[in-house]
Amino acid sequence: MMAEDLREKAHHADVTVWVGKSGIESVVDELNDQLSDRDVVKVKFLRSARGEGDTEELAEDLRERVNADLVETRGNTAVYHR
Repeated sequence: MMAEDLREKAHHADVTVWVGKSGIESVVDELNDQLSDRDVVKVKFLRSARGEGDTEELAEDLRERVNADLVETRGNTAVYHR
């Protein structure tokens, strides 16, 4: 699927995974499950999670853990595709 198509889908998608003070480890399984069911999954990094690093770093770390593509990050939100 083309990156532009994924961005368009992401634009209309709701955030379905939130990363909070428990960190990214606590959402790996949930994100894996959602990526099995959907083209794109939008993840929001809450302020309490960003104490560990900036959104870009956290998004990349999470991408590696779920073996997915990081479509884009915007603000404190990241979009994943597998």
